[in-house]
Amino acid sequence: MANKVATRTFRARILNHSQVRDDLDSLGFAASKLWNVGRWTAQRVWDACGQIPGANALTAYLKKHERYADLHSQSSQRVLQELGEAFTSWVGKRENGDTKANPPGYRKRNGDHPRSTVTFKQAGFKHDAANNRLRLSKGKNLKDGWSDFVLCEYEVIGPPETAIENVQQVRAVYEHGEWRLHVVCQVEIDSPDAPGDDVAGIDLGICNVAAVSFGDESLLYPGGALKENEYYFAKKKAKCDDSSSREATRLDRKRTGRRTHFLHTLSKAIVEECIERGVEMIVVGDLASIREDDENGEPRNWGDHGNLDLHGWAFDRFTSMLTYKAEERGIEVELVSERDTSKSCSACGRSADSQRVERGLYVCEECGLVANADSNGAENIRQKVLPNPQQDRDNGWLAQPAVRLFDRSEGRFAPREQVMNREP
Repeated sequence: MANKVATRTFRARILNHSQVRDDLDSLGFAASKLWNVGRWTAQRVWDACGQIPGANALTAYLKKHERYADLHSQSSQRVLQELGEAFTSWVGKRENGDTKANPPGYRKRNGDHPRSTVTFKQAGFKHDAANNRLRLSKGKNLKDGWSDFVLCEYEVIGPPETAIENVQQVRAVYEHGEWRLHVVCQVEIDSPDAPGDDVAGIDLGICNVAAVSFGDESLLYPGGALKENEYYFAKKKAKCDDSSSREATRLDRKRTGRRTHFLHTLSKAIVEECIERGVEMIVVGDLASIREDDENGEPRNWGDHGNLDLHGWAFDRFTSMLTYKAEERGIEVELVSERDTSKSCSACGRSADSQRVERGLYVCEECGLVANADSNGAENIRQKVLPNPQQDRDNGWLAQPAVRLFDRSEGRFAPREQVMNREP
């Protein structure tokens, strides 16, 4: 049993909410106004030269703007970083064929500014752990005096013995009609010894959210249930007269809840399979390059549905869930580049686009390997961390991976045979 430092986010209620609500409202409105100033500035630059300024350029340009001083400087920086990330996401969607994607809009509804999330970094808060208090900084424009601040008394949402220490960041989030605190901390966890010394590889995708290779066995986790939810709620929301209406907000909240449950269940199921097989390390294909251009300099084409669905999958969120669940069981998680893993043979190493015959089927022209394409990719990812990957073993398991389906009636993953037999 070893101690390990991990990052965790705790949600907390504000016990003196009536006393600090007005101050937090002012900060939330200020964050929306700064976002709008940044959005207007980005539009002017975009119209003038066809380029969208990044977060650093916006921050440098707006540092002396009156709205920038409504928040603590680090909080203002974070607002403009979020705007930059939103533009980057939009550009990525357009490059991958989503012609319906819209650029980030202004934060204003029916003439009113919504309460935006306000982030406080190290210099923007002080933590009194003994009395469960967080002191949050205001910008100079919103201070009544040089020592004015927002003092929040909090209670952690969770087990009563949960203590918040080593706070790295605080976010004030307006949820369901009241302010809550999301507190990011570094905590020491007891990390048990790994259940074995084997390695598992995971290939993340769209049709199969995850394909897992253990070197002598492969598991597929289809994303059909998740995609059905996404399409269902998208259609329901399209029927709403106003995308910011109460009904649209309720649908968004419900869709997010179902997506979160699916990803939590998926990551838990994979970790349990790894424990059963004595896995010491899980290697996950890093999708950071998924929006990169192809060899000809053109945006990668993932197919009509793939291009539209690509940005709907919460890859980073899943990886984060998998990592902390695995760490708690003594299993290490490592990200590796997945470049060429989809077109290389895991048996002989030959690489060619033509070997991926069709979706789901991989046939090697060199050694004759026939495999499920996602399982072959997962095995290539697994082999990236092995010092001497074995190439001359029986690969029949790659062609017939076991399938785990999401069982809606029980809210868990189970072998396909069990789920199909249960359905009417």
